[in-house]
Amino acid sequence: MPILNIAAREHSLSAYFRSPEGEGPWPGVVVLHDIWGQTDDSRRQVDWLATSGYLAIAPDLYSWNRTPICILSVTRDMIARRGAAFDDIEAVRLALASRDDCTGKIGVLGFCMGGGFALLTATEGFAASSVNYGMVPKDAQEILKGACPVIGSFGSRDYTLRGAASRLEKALRLNGVEHDLKEYPDAGHAFMNIHGGALGWVMTRIGMGYHEASAADAQSRILEFFRHHLHS
Repeated sequence: MPILNIAAREHSLSAYFRSPEGEGPWPGVVVLHDIWGQTDDSRRQVDWLATSGYLAIAPDLYSWNRTPICILSVTRDMIARRGAAFDDIEAVRLALASRDDCTGKIGVLGFCMGGGFALLTATEGFAASSVNYGMVPKDAQEILKGACPVIGSFGSRDYTLRGAASRLEKALRLNGVEHDLKEYPDAGHAFMNIHGGALGWVMTRIGMGYHEASAADAQSRILEFFRHHLHS
């Protein structure tokens, strides 16, 4: 399994990395996992992006201390919009951009909690951001000034994020940020993530989890958006 160690400001992170076949250089994408941490699902997202022509890396934001304290720390950083988690993401972006086989253009893609981070880091050196059912702050218009282009995917049946897509669209439009937002009528929360075992069973029972048609369309849109903004 291709695992890299990334030295961040406060600690070291492990990260799952894949590169495309053939000769580069290629643009890169930082993949940010959901609240459940590094799973087979986040590794599948990396594999999908690598086969689509991107250097892809998924840092395990919990790898420096695998306890509930770590999860609380990362969540607290997202709410505060500062802290070690943001330093970690920046360290991964810089590590990817400094590779000889990277063009230097880096996108960020996140799911759920990772989607929230993808939105909050859209002003932090990334060339494009893919926000998938991430939290959209009420003051999104203020924090997204100067943001990179954003593509967002949400589910109409995601009752945890009512109004998030429209709030994000308004903030991006008023800031003149290029964007592509879509809310899928048949999808709920986490519709692009495949979680197995007990977690997958529970998510299905509460109306969350993978929705194939919506996920396929979202992935197609993301690839086209990244092609336009990361290959130019």
